[in-house]
Amino acid sequence: MSPINTDTLLAALKWRYAVKQFDAARTIDDLTWSALEDSLVLTPSSIGLQPWKFIVVTDAAMKAKLQPAAWNQAQVGECSHFLVMTVRQDLDEAHVDRHLARMSEVQGTPVEALAKFRGMVTGNLDKAREEGRLDIWQTHQIYIALGNFMTAAALIGVDTCPMEGFQPAQFDDILGLSATPYTSAVCCAVGYRDASNKYAPKPKVRFAKEDLFTRI
Repeated sequence: MSPINTDTLLAALKWRYAVKQFDAARTIDDLTWSALEDSLVLTPSSIGLQPWKFIVVTDAAMKAKLQPAAWNQAQVGECSHFLVMTVRQDLDEAHVDRHLARMSEVQGTPVEALAKFRGMVTGNLDKAREEGRLDIWQTHQIYIALGNFMTAAALIGVDTCPMEGFQPAQFDDILGLSATPYTSAVCCAVGYRDASNKYAPKPKVRFAKEDLFTRI
């Protein structure tokens, strides 16, 4: 792999911003979207458990149903792809076993040889469940996926807008999640910025490095 240079990375991050107005006439092509889905597949998670599912909404009628439950934010309807990131509630041993089976399939390690690892994982989940922080722990993981996705999108010139301004229970009903172990956690509108958007050219307002870093 040839790494990108630092100038390319920083240029992409400076170009990225939370799009307020998408160009509704522009659609992300299949090859580009497939690469962005792969960036989510490759996202790291705690113990590798990937406690999520991603719902990709491109159907205009479905976007129209979701928009009122997102405080009528225009990005829901205007974007090319609307990504709903859901998190697995009450992560159980069945999920762990699915992960171990996939490890065995991909890495060629017999499932039996993963018994010690399985004990460590289920022990951590049980402890978190007893302490009442299991779902919070897993929900935190979704933001790793969100950040990874937004950076990947910026590097290939695709715009995003992360969104927490929605009503998860309504989204769950609309998307048929209510009877599943998954619940909506955060969303991301994805597409291309409208050329007339006045916010895009403005420089980012960030604290100086000196205010953010302590070097020891």
